[in-house]
Amino acid sequence: MRRQLSGAALAALLLLSPARAEEVSIATRPIERFRIGSAETRLGAFTYLGGFSYRAPANRLVAGISSIRMREGGRAFLTVTDTGYWFAGRIRRDEDGRPVGIEDARISPILSRAGQPQPRKGMADAEGLAIDGDTVLVSFEGNHRIERFRPADAPFDARAEPVALPIPRRELRSNEGIETITVAPRGSPLAGETVIVSERSVDASGNLLAAFLGRGSKGLFTVRREAPWSVTDGAFLADGDLLLLERRYEGFTRIGMRIRRLPAAALKPGAVADGPVIMEADLGNEIDNMEGIDAWRDADGRTIVSLVSDDNASFLQRNLYLEFVLEPGAQAATGGASR
Repeated sequence: MRRQLSGAALAALLLLSPARAEEVSIATRPIERFRIGSAETRLGAFTYLGGFSYRAPANRLVAGISSIRMREGGRAFLTVTDTGYWFAGRIRRDEDGRPVGIEDARISPILSRAGQPQPRKGMADAEGLAIDGDTVLVSFEGNHRIERFRPADAPFDARAEPVALPIPRRELRSNEGIETITVAPRGSPLAGETVIVSERSVDASGNLLAAFLGRGSKGLFTVRREAPWSVTDGAFLADGDLLLLERRYEGFTRIGMRIRRLPAAALKPGAVADGPVIMEADLGNEIDNMEGIDAWRDADGRTIVSLVSDDNASFLQRNLYLEFVLEPGAQAATGGASR
């Protein structure tokens, strides 16, 4: 009996701590104010809770974060990087619940269908991430594709499984493919549908290509694009509305981010979906190359929005983790970005 229990315990340990995963130590620096030089916490529909910049001094692989999904009511997270890695850990919080750091951090290569790390960057460029029950879905640029990994609780050792891509690959630009893949809550009007949105691949009218996964060509729609903004990630709210994170880059001195809220009713095959901007920020705020967004409920029932940036492995940029409360009834931005 003791040997059987030891064997089961060992198997569970191997499942939870895959041999390929590497523990990493994360150094953080708090960001107490989102608006630089101001104690104002409100920006558009959001109130800033807290955040930090972070890095792994002994591991250069903690870079290029592309998308984030929060777990366990904001206590844990899973991300993917554009260099082909999983990065996971837990959010350390202060006594008031504000995020102050990362602990239990691990990084591991995203395995191919052959069970090996991807051989080159063009195959490893993970940009979008979604969790659907016991399945993790990842979208890739370069070699445009979507792959699934199971189980969701331990994807590090999972081999990729192909998922049919509803948008023809020839329509996806080389470095502007599927940046957003997200699953609607099952209790929402879209009832667990998976939605994908491209970064800057457009149709003849200049609208972003998008689709419902699993419906083939019958699930195609578009999202109105407003240049110079590009979509970098998305997350559903409990009511089925879709938050789209967008980035503006016009040189190092003209960087911006914004969040647009697309109503659930606007998301349907054949439609051109659009919605109001509910937050906009520029370098007068603590932003960088903002790449990832997720929305979740805390213990008090508040809608919390988490944002992460991609430092591109550059000393000129930062990895950021930021949290905001989405205020009830807030629909449109009320300012906050300098022009």
